[in-house]
Amino acid sequence: MESDYGVTRELSDLQKKRALYQPELPPCLEGTTVRVEFGDGTTAADPAGAHVISQAFPRTYGQPLAHFLRATSKVPDAHIITEHPPIRVGIVFSGRQSPGGHNVIWGLHNAIKVHNPNSTLLGFVGGTEGLFAQKTLEITDGVLSSYKNQGGYDLLGRTKDQIRTTEQVNEAVASCQALKLDGLVIIGGVTSNTDAAQLAETFAESKCSTKVVGVPVTLNGDLKNQFVEANVGFDTICKVNSQLISNVCTDALSAEKYYYFIRLMGRKASHVALECTLQSHPNLVILGEEVTSSKLTLFDITKQLCDAVQARADQGKYHGVVLIPEGLVESIPELYALLQEIHGLHGRGISPNSISDHLSPWASALFDFLPPFIRKQLLLHPESDDSAQLSQIETEKLLAHLVEAEMNKRMEEGTYKGKKFNAICHFFGYQARGTLPSKFDCDYAWVLGHICYHILAAGLNGYMATVTNLKSPVNKWKCGAAPISAMMTVKRWSRGPGASPIGKPAVHPSTIDLKGKAYELLRSNASSFLMDDLYRNPGPLQFDGPGANAKTFTLSVEDQDYMGRIKLLQVYLDKVKNIVKPGCSQEVLKAALSAMASVTDVLSVISSSSLNSAGPL
Repeated sequence: MESDYGVTRELSDLQKKRALYQPELPPCLEGTTVRVEFGDGTTAADPAGAHVISQAFPRTYGQPLAHFLRATSKVPDAHIITEHPPIRVGIVFSGRQSPGGHNVIWGLHNAIKVHNPNSTLLGFVGGTEGLFAQKTLEITDGVLSSYKNQGGYDLLGRTKDQIRTTEQVNEAVASCQALKLDGLVIIGGVTSNTDAAQLAETFAESKCSTKVVGVPVTLNGDLKNQFVEANVGFDTICKVNSQLISNVCTDALSAEKYYYFIRLMGRKASHVALECTLQSHPNLVILGEEVTSSKLTLFDITKQLCDAVQARADQGKYHGVVLIPEGLVESIPELYALLQEIHGLHGRGISPNSISDHLSPWASALFDFLPPFIRKQLLLHPESDDSAQLSQIETEKLLAHLVEAEMNKRMEEGTYKGKKFNAICHFFGYQARGTLPSKFDCDYAWVLGHICYHILAAGLNGYMATVTNLKSPVNKWKCGAAPISAMMTVKRWSRGPGASPIGKPAVHPSTIDLKGKAYELLRSNASSFLMDDLYRNPGPLQFDGPGANAKTFTLSVEDQDYMGRIKLLQVYLDKVKNIVKPGCSQEVLKAALSAMASVTDVLSVISSSSLNSAGPL
C-alpha cells in the first residue's frame, strides 16, 4: 500500500469510549439463519420512464422486493438459508465522506464472520481507483479496532466518485474476477448507486459471478425515495451544524449588531438547510427548491432579505441569522444560465482568464455586475463529474454584499432609517464531515452492513440495502432490499453541468417536497422565526442522555415505512383472495367487484395526476 490505510490511530478518551459502543441489531438480523421473503416484482416510480429503464437494465429491472424476517415469523413461503459457505466480498467508498461510513464496513465484517469465520472482506484502498487497480486491504478485527463508531473515510480513503466509463467498468469487472469476489459493496450517494446499478447489470450480462450491492450513505440526505427513508451521515451532519448555528444565534442575540449569513452543504437539494432550520430556529432560510418553484431572481432574493432586515429594524432588532444551501447558486435562474454558458466555454477549451471575453451580451452584463470574488469563483473549472464547484462559490458573501448595498441605498433615499447593516459570513461544510457519528448513524450504518451480507446470501444482484420504520426504536426497524433500478427515473432533457444525457436512467437526487409535512412545519413557523428570535440550541452531539436518541425532524414528521405498508397491502389482498373464491355467494362477489372497481378507478386517477404534476425533470 502506498498510504497508511488501516493503521491503528491514536484515539482521544472520548473516541476510545465510542469505539467500545456496540450498535444494536434488529431481531430479523440476529442468529445465523437468513430468512428472506420476496414480494412482487418492482416497477419504476415514474411509469413514463419504465420502458427506457427496463431496456437499459433487462437483467436487473423488475426484480422483487426482499424482506428479511425474524426467526419467529410464520411466513410459509419464506426462503430459509442455513448453509453459509465462505465468501469473498469487496467493499469500496465511492461517495464523499459521510459520518458512519466506517460502521457499514464493521457491520458487514461482523455479519460475514458470524455466518462463516472463513469468509473474507477486502477493502479497496483509495476508493474506486483502488478498485480499478486491485489495491486491497483485508479487513480484520485488528484493522477495525480504532475505526469503529469513528468519523471520516480514512480506513480506506476515497478518490473519484464514479465507475462510469467503459474502461472503468471493464477494470472493475477484471478486479472482481481476479480477486474471485462473490460480492462487491459500494458505499455512496445517488451517483455511486447509479453506477452500482449499471455495474450489476454489466456483471449479469458478462456472466461475472460477483453480486453488486449499494448502500445509501451521503451527508446531503438526497438519496430518498419510497424505499430509502434516510441516508447514513445526514443525522450527524445536521446535529453538528445545528449546534454551530445555535451558537451563532446566541452570539447574534448577545451583540445585537450583526447579521450572520451561513452557507450549508447541500448541492441539488436543501435537506440539510431545512433540517438545521427546524432544529435551531434561525431567522430565515432560503431553500433552493423555493427559489426554483417561484423562479426567484437574484434581485427578488435580495429584496426579500432586505425587507426582512427592515421589518426587524422597525422592531429595534439589528441582528439575525440566515441559512443558505450551497446549491442555491444553481437555483437562481440567471446565475444558473451563466454557469451553463461558462461550463460550455470550459468544454471548448477556453482558458478561465479568457472566458469573460467570450460570454454572450446578457451573460457578460450579469458577469460584470457581480463582485470580483464571485466572478473568480464562477470561473473555476468544473469538478470531475462536470458539476460546478459549489463548495467554492461563496453565495453567502454575494447575498450579504447585495443586501448591504441595497440597505445603504435605502438609507440614502430615506426609506430606511435604522442602523447600518453589518454582515458576517460563514461556510459550515467540512467542519462536520469528519465528526464522530451520532448514535443513530452508528446503529443505522451497522445494520445496513449486516443487511449487505443477507442480500449476498440470498444471491441478489443490483439491490440496495434498506431499513424502514426508522423513526421507531431499532428493535422495530424493518430490514430489506430493493432493486436500485426501481429507484430510477429518466431525465427528459439535460439541465446543465453534471446533468445526465437525455434519456439516461439514473437515481436522481430527491429535492424537498414543498407539499410535504417537514416543509409545512417550516412554513407554519416561518413568521415567528423571522421576527421573534425563537433560537433553539440542541447542544453538542450526544451519545448518552436526553438527546442521544433524538431523530431528525424530517424523519420524524413524514409518513414512513413504505416497505411495511407494501407488505400490509399484500396481507389485505390475500384476505380478499381467501374470501372471494369460486363458490362464494353472489353478494360477496358483487361487493368485491364493486369495491375493487372503485379502488382501481381512484388509483388510476391518482397515478395519472401524480405523473402529470411531476412535469419534465
